[in-house]
Amino acid sequence: MKLEIDNIELSFNHKRILYGIYLKAETGKITGILGRNGCGKTSLLRILFGSLSSKYSNVRIDGVYQKKKLYKTGEVAYLPQHQLLPTGLKIHAAFDYFNVEWHLFITIFPSFEKYKKNRISELSSGELRVIETYLVLNSNKKIILLDEPFSFIAPIYVEKIKQIIQRKKEHCTIIITDHFYQEIMEISDTIYLLKEGYCKPISSKKDLKNEGYLS
Repeated sequence: MKLEIDNIELSFNHKRILYGIYLKAETGKITGILGRNGCGKTSLLRILFGSLSSKYSNVRIDGVYQKKKLYKTGEVAYLPQHQLLPTGLKIHAAFDYFNVEWHLFITIFPSFEKYKKNRISELSSGELRVIETYLVLNSNKKIILLDEPFSFIAPIYVEKIKQIIQRKKEHCTIIITDHFYQEIMEISDTIYLLKEGYCKPISSKKDLKNEGYLS
C-alpha cells in the first residue's frame, strides 16, 4: 500500500500552520516526521486520520483519491499525543476491546502481568503509553499513525516498542513522529522535517543541522 497526502493548507487564527505539504508512506517502510513543537506534526496526523479538517487536502491510497475520511474506512489506527484509553477502564477490558491477546503482551513486557485487573488510572504515564502504543500497533489495521509513542517511556521499553514497530512495518503503513529525533532517525526508512509549513526530505543528521533543527 502507498499512502500519499498533498495540497494541505491549514491555518489557525490567520496563522498558517501547514502549506504545500507532500508526504508519502508505504507498507514495508516506516515514515518518520520531525519538527519543533508547534510546527504542525500533530495537525498533519489528525488531517490524515480525518479528525481535523483542513482548507485543502488530497489523500490517496495507491493513487486513488479518498473521498471518505480515513477513520471511516476502518483501516487506520491512531495513537494521539493525549491519553487514548478512558481512566476508569480496566486493563484487561482494553485488551478485549482491541482484540489483542494479553498473554502475548506479557511475554514481551512481563513486569505488567500484575496490572491485568487494574484500572487505567492506576498506571503511571509511561506504563499507560506502553499499553496504548502496543494496542494500536496490534490493532490489525493497514495504516498506523503514532504521535510521540516514546514520550514518558523508560528506555528499556522504548527498545521493545521499536522492535515491535520494525516487525509490524512488513504488513502496515506506519507514520511516526516524536521529539526524540535519535529514535526517529534510527527506526525510520523515510524521514521528513516539518518546517515553516512545508515537509522536507531528510537523509542524515547533517541535513537536520543544515535546516537549523539541530545545533
